[in-house]
Amino acid sequence: MSASRLRFYEEKGLIESLGRRGLRRLFGADVLDRLSLIALGQMAGFSLDEIGGMFGRNEGPQVDRALLEAKADELDQMIRQLEALRHGLRHAAACPAPSHMECPSFRRLMKSARANLERGGSPRNRFRRASPQY
Repeated sequence: MSASRLRFYEEKGLIESLGRRGLRRLFGADVLDRLSLIALGQMAGFSLDEIGGMFGRNEGPQVDRALLEAKADELDQMIRQLEALRHGLRHAAACPAPSHMECPSFRRLMKSARANLERGGSPRNRFRRASPQY
């Protein structure tokens, strides 16, 4: 992991160094667990602020089960949308229509994309994989 990411997480209060040895920060063994939880949280789509709220001050992580359930529901919805998109793209790739614009399935995909734009969604970030934030 890059030093800049560790510094960023430290500035956000997600991890804490024990001190320094020269220019190197020293971390306790528990930091590896925290970094793993941060990575897991980001993979699930939690923001760093949400992840930070899961860390107790002196005890271990305090993960709100209702928050986990809500995030799992969001992921279920995203999976359904991605599966429908995948199905539509596969159909469009094999569609015998002379033009994609003449294919009813492709037109439905276009309509869905338009509705997403009208709701203020970004075409690039709609189904973007959660990436580390720093």
